[in-house]
Amino acid sequence: MNIGVLAMQGAVAEHLQILSRLGVNVQPVKLPKDLSGLDGLVIPGGESTTIGKMLENYALIAPLKSLAANGFPIFGTCAGMILMAKDIIDFKINTLELMDIGVIRNGYGRQIDSFETDLEIPLLGEKKFHSIFIRAPIIKYIKANVEVLCQIDGNPVAVRQGPFLACAFHPELADDLRLHSLFLEMVYGGVVAKGICR
Repeated sequence: MNIGVLAMQGAVAEHLQILSRLGVNVQPVKLPKDLSGLDGLVIPGGESTTIGKMLENYALIAPLKSLAANGFPIFGTCAGMILMAKDIIDFKINTLELMDIGVIRNGYGRQIDSFETDLEIPLLGEKKFHSIFIRAPIIKYIKANVEVLCQIDGNPVAVRQGPFLACAFHPELADDLRLHSLFLEMVYGGVVAKGICR
């Protein structure tokens, strides 16, 4: 299995390290040619406006949208989730427009309002998932085809829609591999379904 990590800005090294620990081939993605041969992609946290502009500058939006339309799995964390949303309520930047969610950037406050908490994510088992929120976005609404994996005070913080997975926090900063493992299960399921399992 070959997984890419968008390497524009943000917590790239941490995602690469976790995926390597899970035994898959990983590579940074900076240019459209880097998408060749990948089975899935992670979009890390960071500055959503910066990453969005770099996606445009390096001509990655169109090929990513094309791949996504054909079931290419993508996992976005924090800023990555913003870039996957179809609606950014409080700001206008070009996004990949993949998930039927509306988000507010920095919805939980500024850097000083960052926090950590333990989340119940039933899909991952009984053990709570230690989650780190840094200038995190808030999901204000979802459509019926979006599955909520967990929430805080009624606001979803991890969601799934078809081949897409997104969360408002930073799982790559916690010593817990389960969300990345879930993504790899989604990738593997898609690969098998398409009959191209290597």
